[in-house]
Amino acid sequence: MSPTPEQLEAEIEAQRAQLAGTVDALAAKLDVKTQAQAKVADLKDRATTDSGSPRPDVLAGAVAAFVLVVAYAVWRRRDR
Repeated sequence: MSPTPEQLEAEIEAQRAQLAGTVDALAAKLDVKTQAQAKVADLKDRATTDSGSPRPDVLAGAVAAFVLVVAYAVWRRRDR
């Protein structure tokens, strides 16, 4: 049995909708600027409290990293 014109139209419309979804997903993957902005927002959310101040553990880690860099620089200068 051949499909009716209505069935063909419905099938075409379903394929169009599926194709549109695929194109939208590909466009989102290729939008580097939006992905970068989302990543920055995510990192900012994870590094701050609800009030917007830095989380104590993140702040302590940043201070420790800074101290290590300074100590390494001083140590390298003394070696010369």
